Amino acid sequence: MIPRYTRPEMAAIFEPENRFKIWLEIETLAAEKMAELGTVPKSVPVNLRKKGRFDIARIDEIEREVKHDVIAFLTSVAEHVGPDSRYVHQGMTSSDVVDTAFAVQLTQAADLLLEDLDGLLKALKKRSLEHKNTLCIGRSHGIHAEPTTFGLKLAGHYAAFKRAKERLKNAKQEIAICTISGAVGTYATVDPAVESYIAKKLGLKPETVSTQVIPRDRHAMFFATLGVIAASVENLSTEIRHLQRTEVREAEEFFSKGQKGSSAMPHKRNPILSENLTGLARLVRAYVTPALENVTLWHERDISHSSVERNIGPDACVTLDFALVRLTGIIEKLLVYPDTMKQNLERTGGLVFSQRTLLALTQNGISREDAYKIVQSNAMKVWESDGKLTLRKALETHSQVTEKLDKKALDTIFDLKAYTKHVDKIIKRALA
Repeated sequence: MIPRYTRPEMAAIFEPENRFKIWLEIETLAAEKMAELGTVPKSVPVNLRKKGRFDIARIDEIEREVKHDVIAFLTSVAEHVGPDSRYVHQGMTSSDVVDTAFAVQLTQAADLLLEDLDGLLKALKKRSLEHKNTLCIGRSHGIHAEPTTFGLKLAGHYAAFKRAKERLKNAKQEIAICTISGAVGTYATVDPAVESYIAKKLGLKPETVSTQVIPRDRHAMFFATLGVIAASVENLSTEIRHLQRTEVREAEEFFSKGQKGSSAMPHKRNPILSENLTGLARLVRAYVTPALENVTLWHERDISHSSVERNIGPDACVTLDFALVRLTGIIEKLLVYPDTMKQNLERTGGLVFSQRTLLALTQNGISREDAYKIVQSNAMKVWESDGKLTLRKALETHSQVTEKLDKKALDTIFDLKAYTKHVDKIIKRALA
């Protein structure tokens, strides 16, 4: 976790303090149920609630000797609890604690990411409605295609992040799993009732078959979901970067007073936040592959996944959290230039109406092949005229066109309202 790209709310979830706090809660809940079942004395959970605590520095000190983090943690707790500590962790294995705690951390992280998505969706909805009728050129292959609206652009991204929210909710359920099944997952030394009790208290579900560890296909799905969300972050960020190019300048990131864009060129206003998000998205997606590779473990368990998850767990969640909040700020403050959008829309001399012309000719008795040749030949004249000719003027001097299309028909073809008549319906559907 790099402080520059870390919000404290998410970082706290993966700090040792929170992890050991969850471990202690798992051990205490286990003792409560075991005391009820008569496996351990009733004083054990009472003392754990009353005296149970840990010292992180002491855990680190013990681990340097024993080379085992769970044993180091249990030893630290024992130093506070006293004689009843011999009943702590009764019949359990390290993975019971570590995997269940990791599930809790990931669900906590998912809750925060869901809040982030809500904030981004709110910002996108507001700006989409604000600009639902702001005409701009739509581009395919980076080339002018046909008119659209800026609000419709944003509505498309809104829909993507709405899907992202649903995927993350499902991924949260996928990972919200508890395993308290003992060595190799047979419950030979711990009653399944203990697992059910802990799962209910922590808001989790018992693993179907744990084999001592929670199957890593669950984690793979979780991190894959984060990767897809990151891809949507980059998609929107790239759109903003393109729109901010000097030759386009239809929208740009907010440039605050006193901000500087370049150490060499004082005039620069660079899309640094969007570029930053493009890079962060690459990192989050990069964590997906090791999560997939973690699915394959030896027999009932090994720890080849452990070192991977100690890295990608916090890093993926922290990075995506930061990215979503930053993207929300970009959208909220995004500078939009409708006049420039109009200028860009008109800069090709009406070529954007070529398809409507093609369709009108076919509807008036000309074959599609011939109509295409007629429109394309006139369009190429406009392309090569360096702004001196418009498509409409070219068509008005073409006999095959004027035989089929009068002034009223051309007025209808070159009416921008044709491109906005369904915008309200589309945006309503996206924002529903």
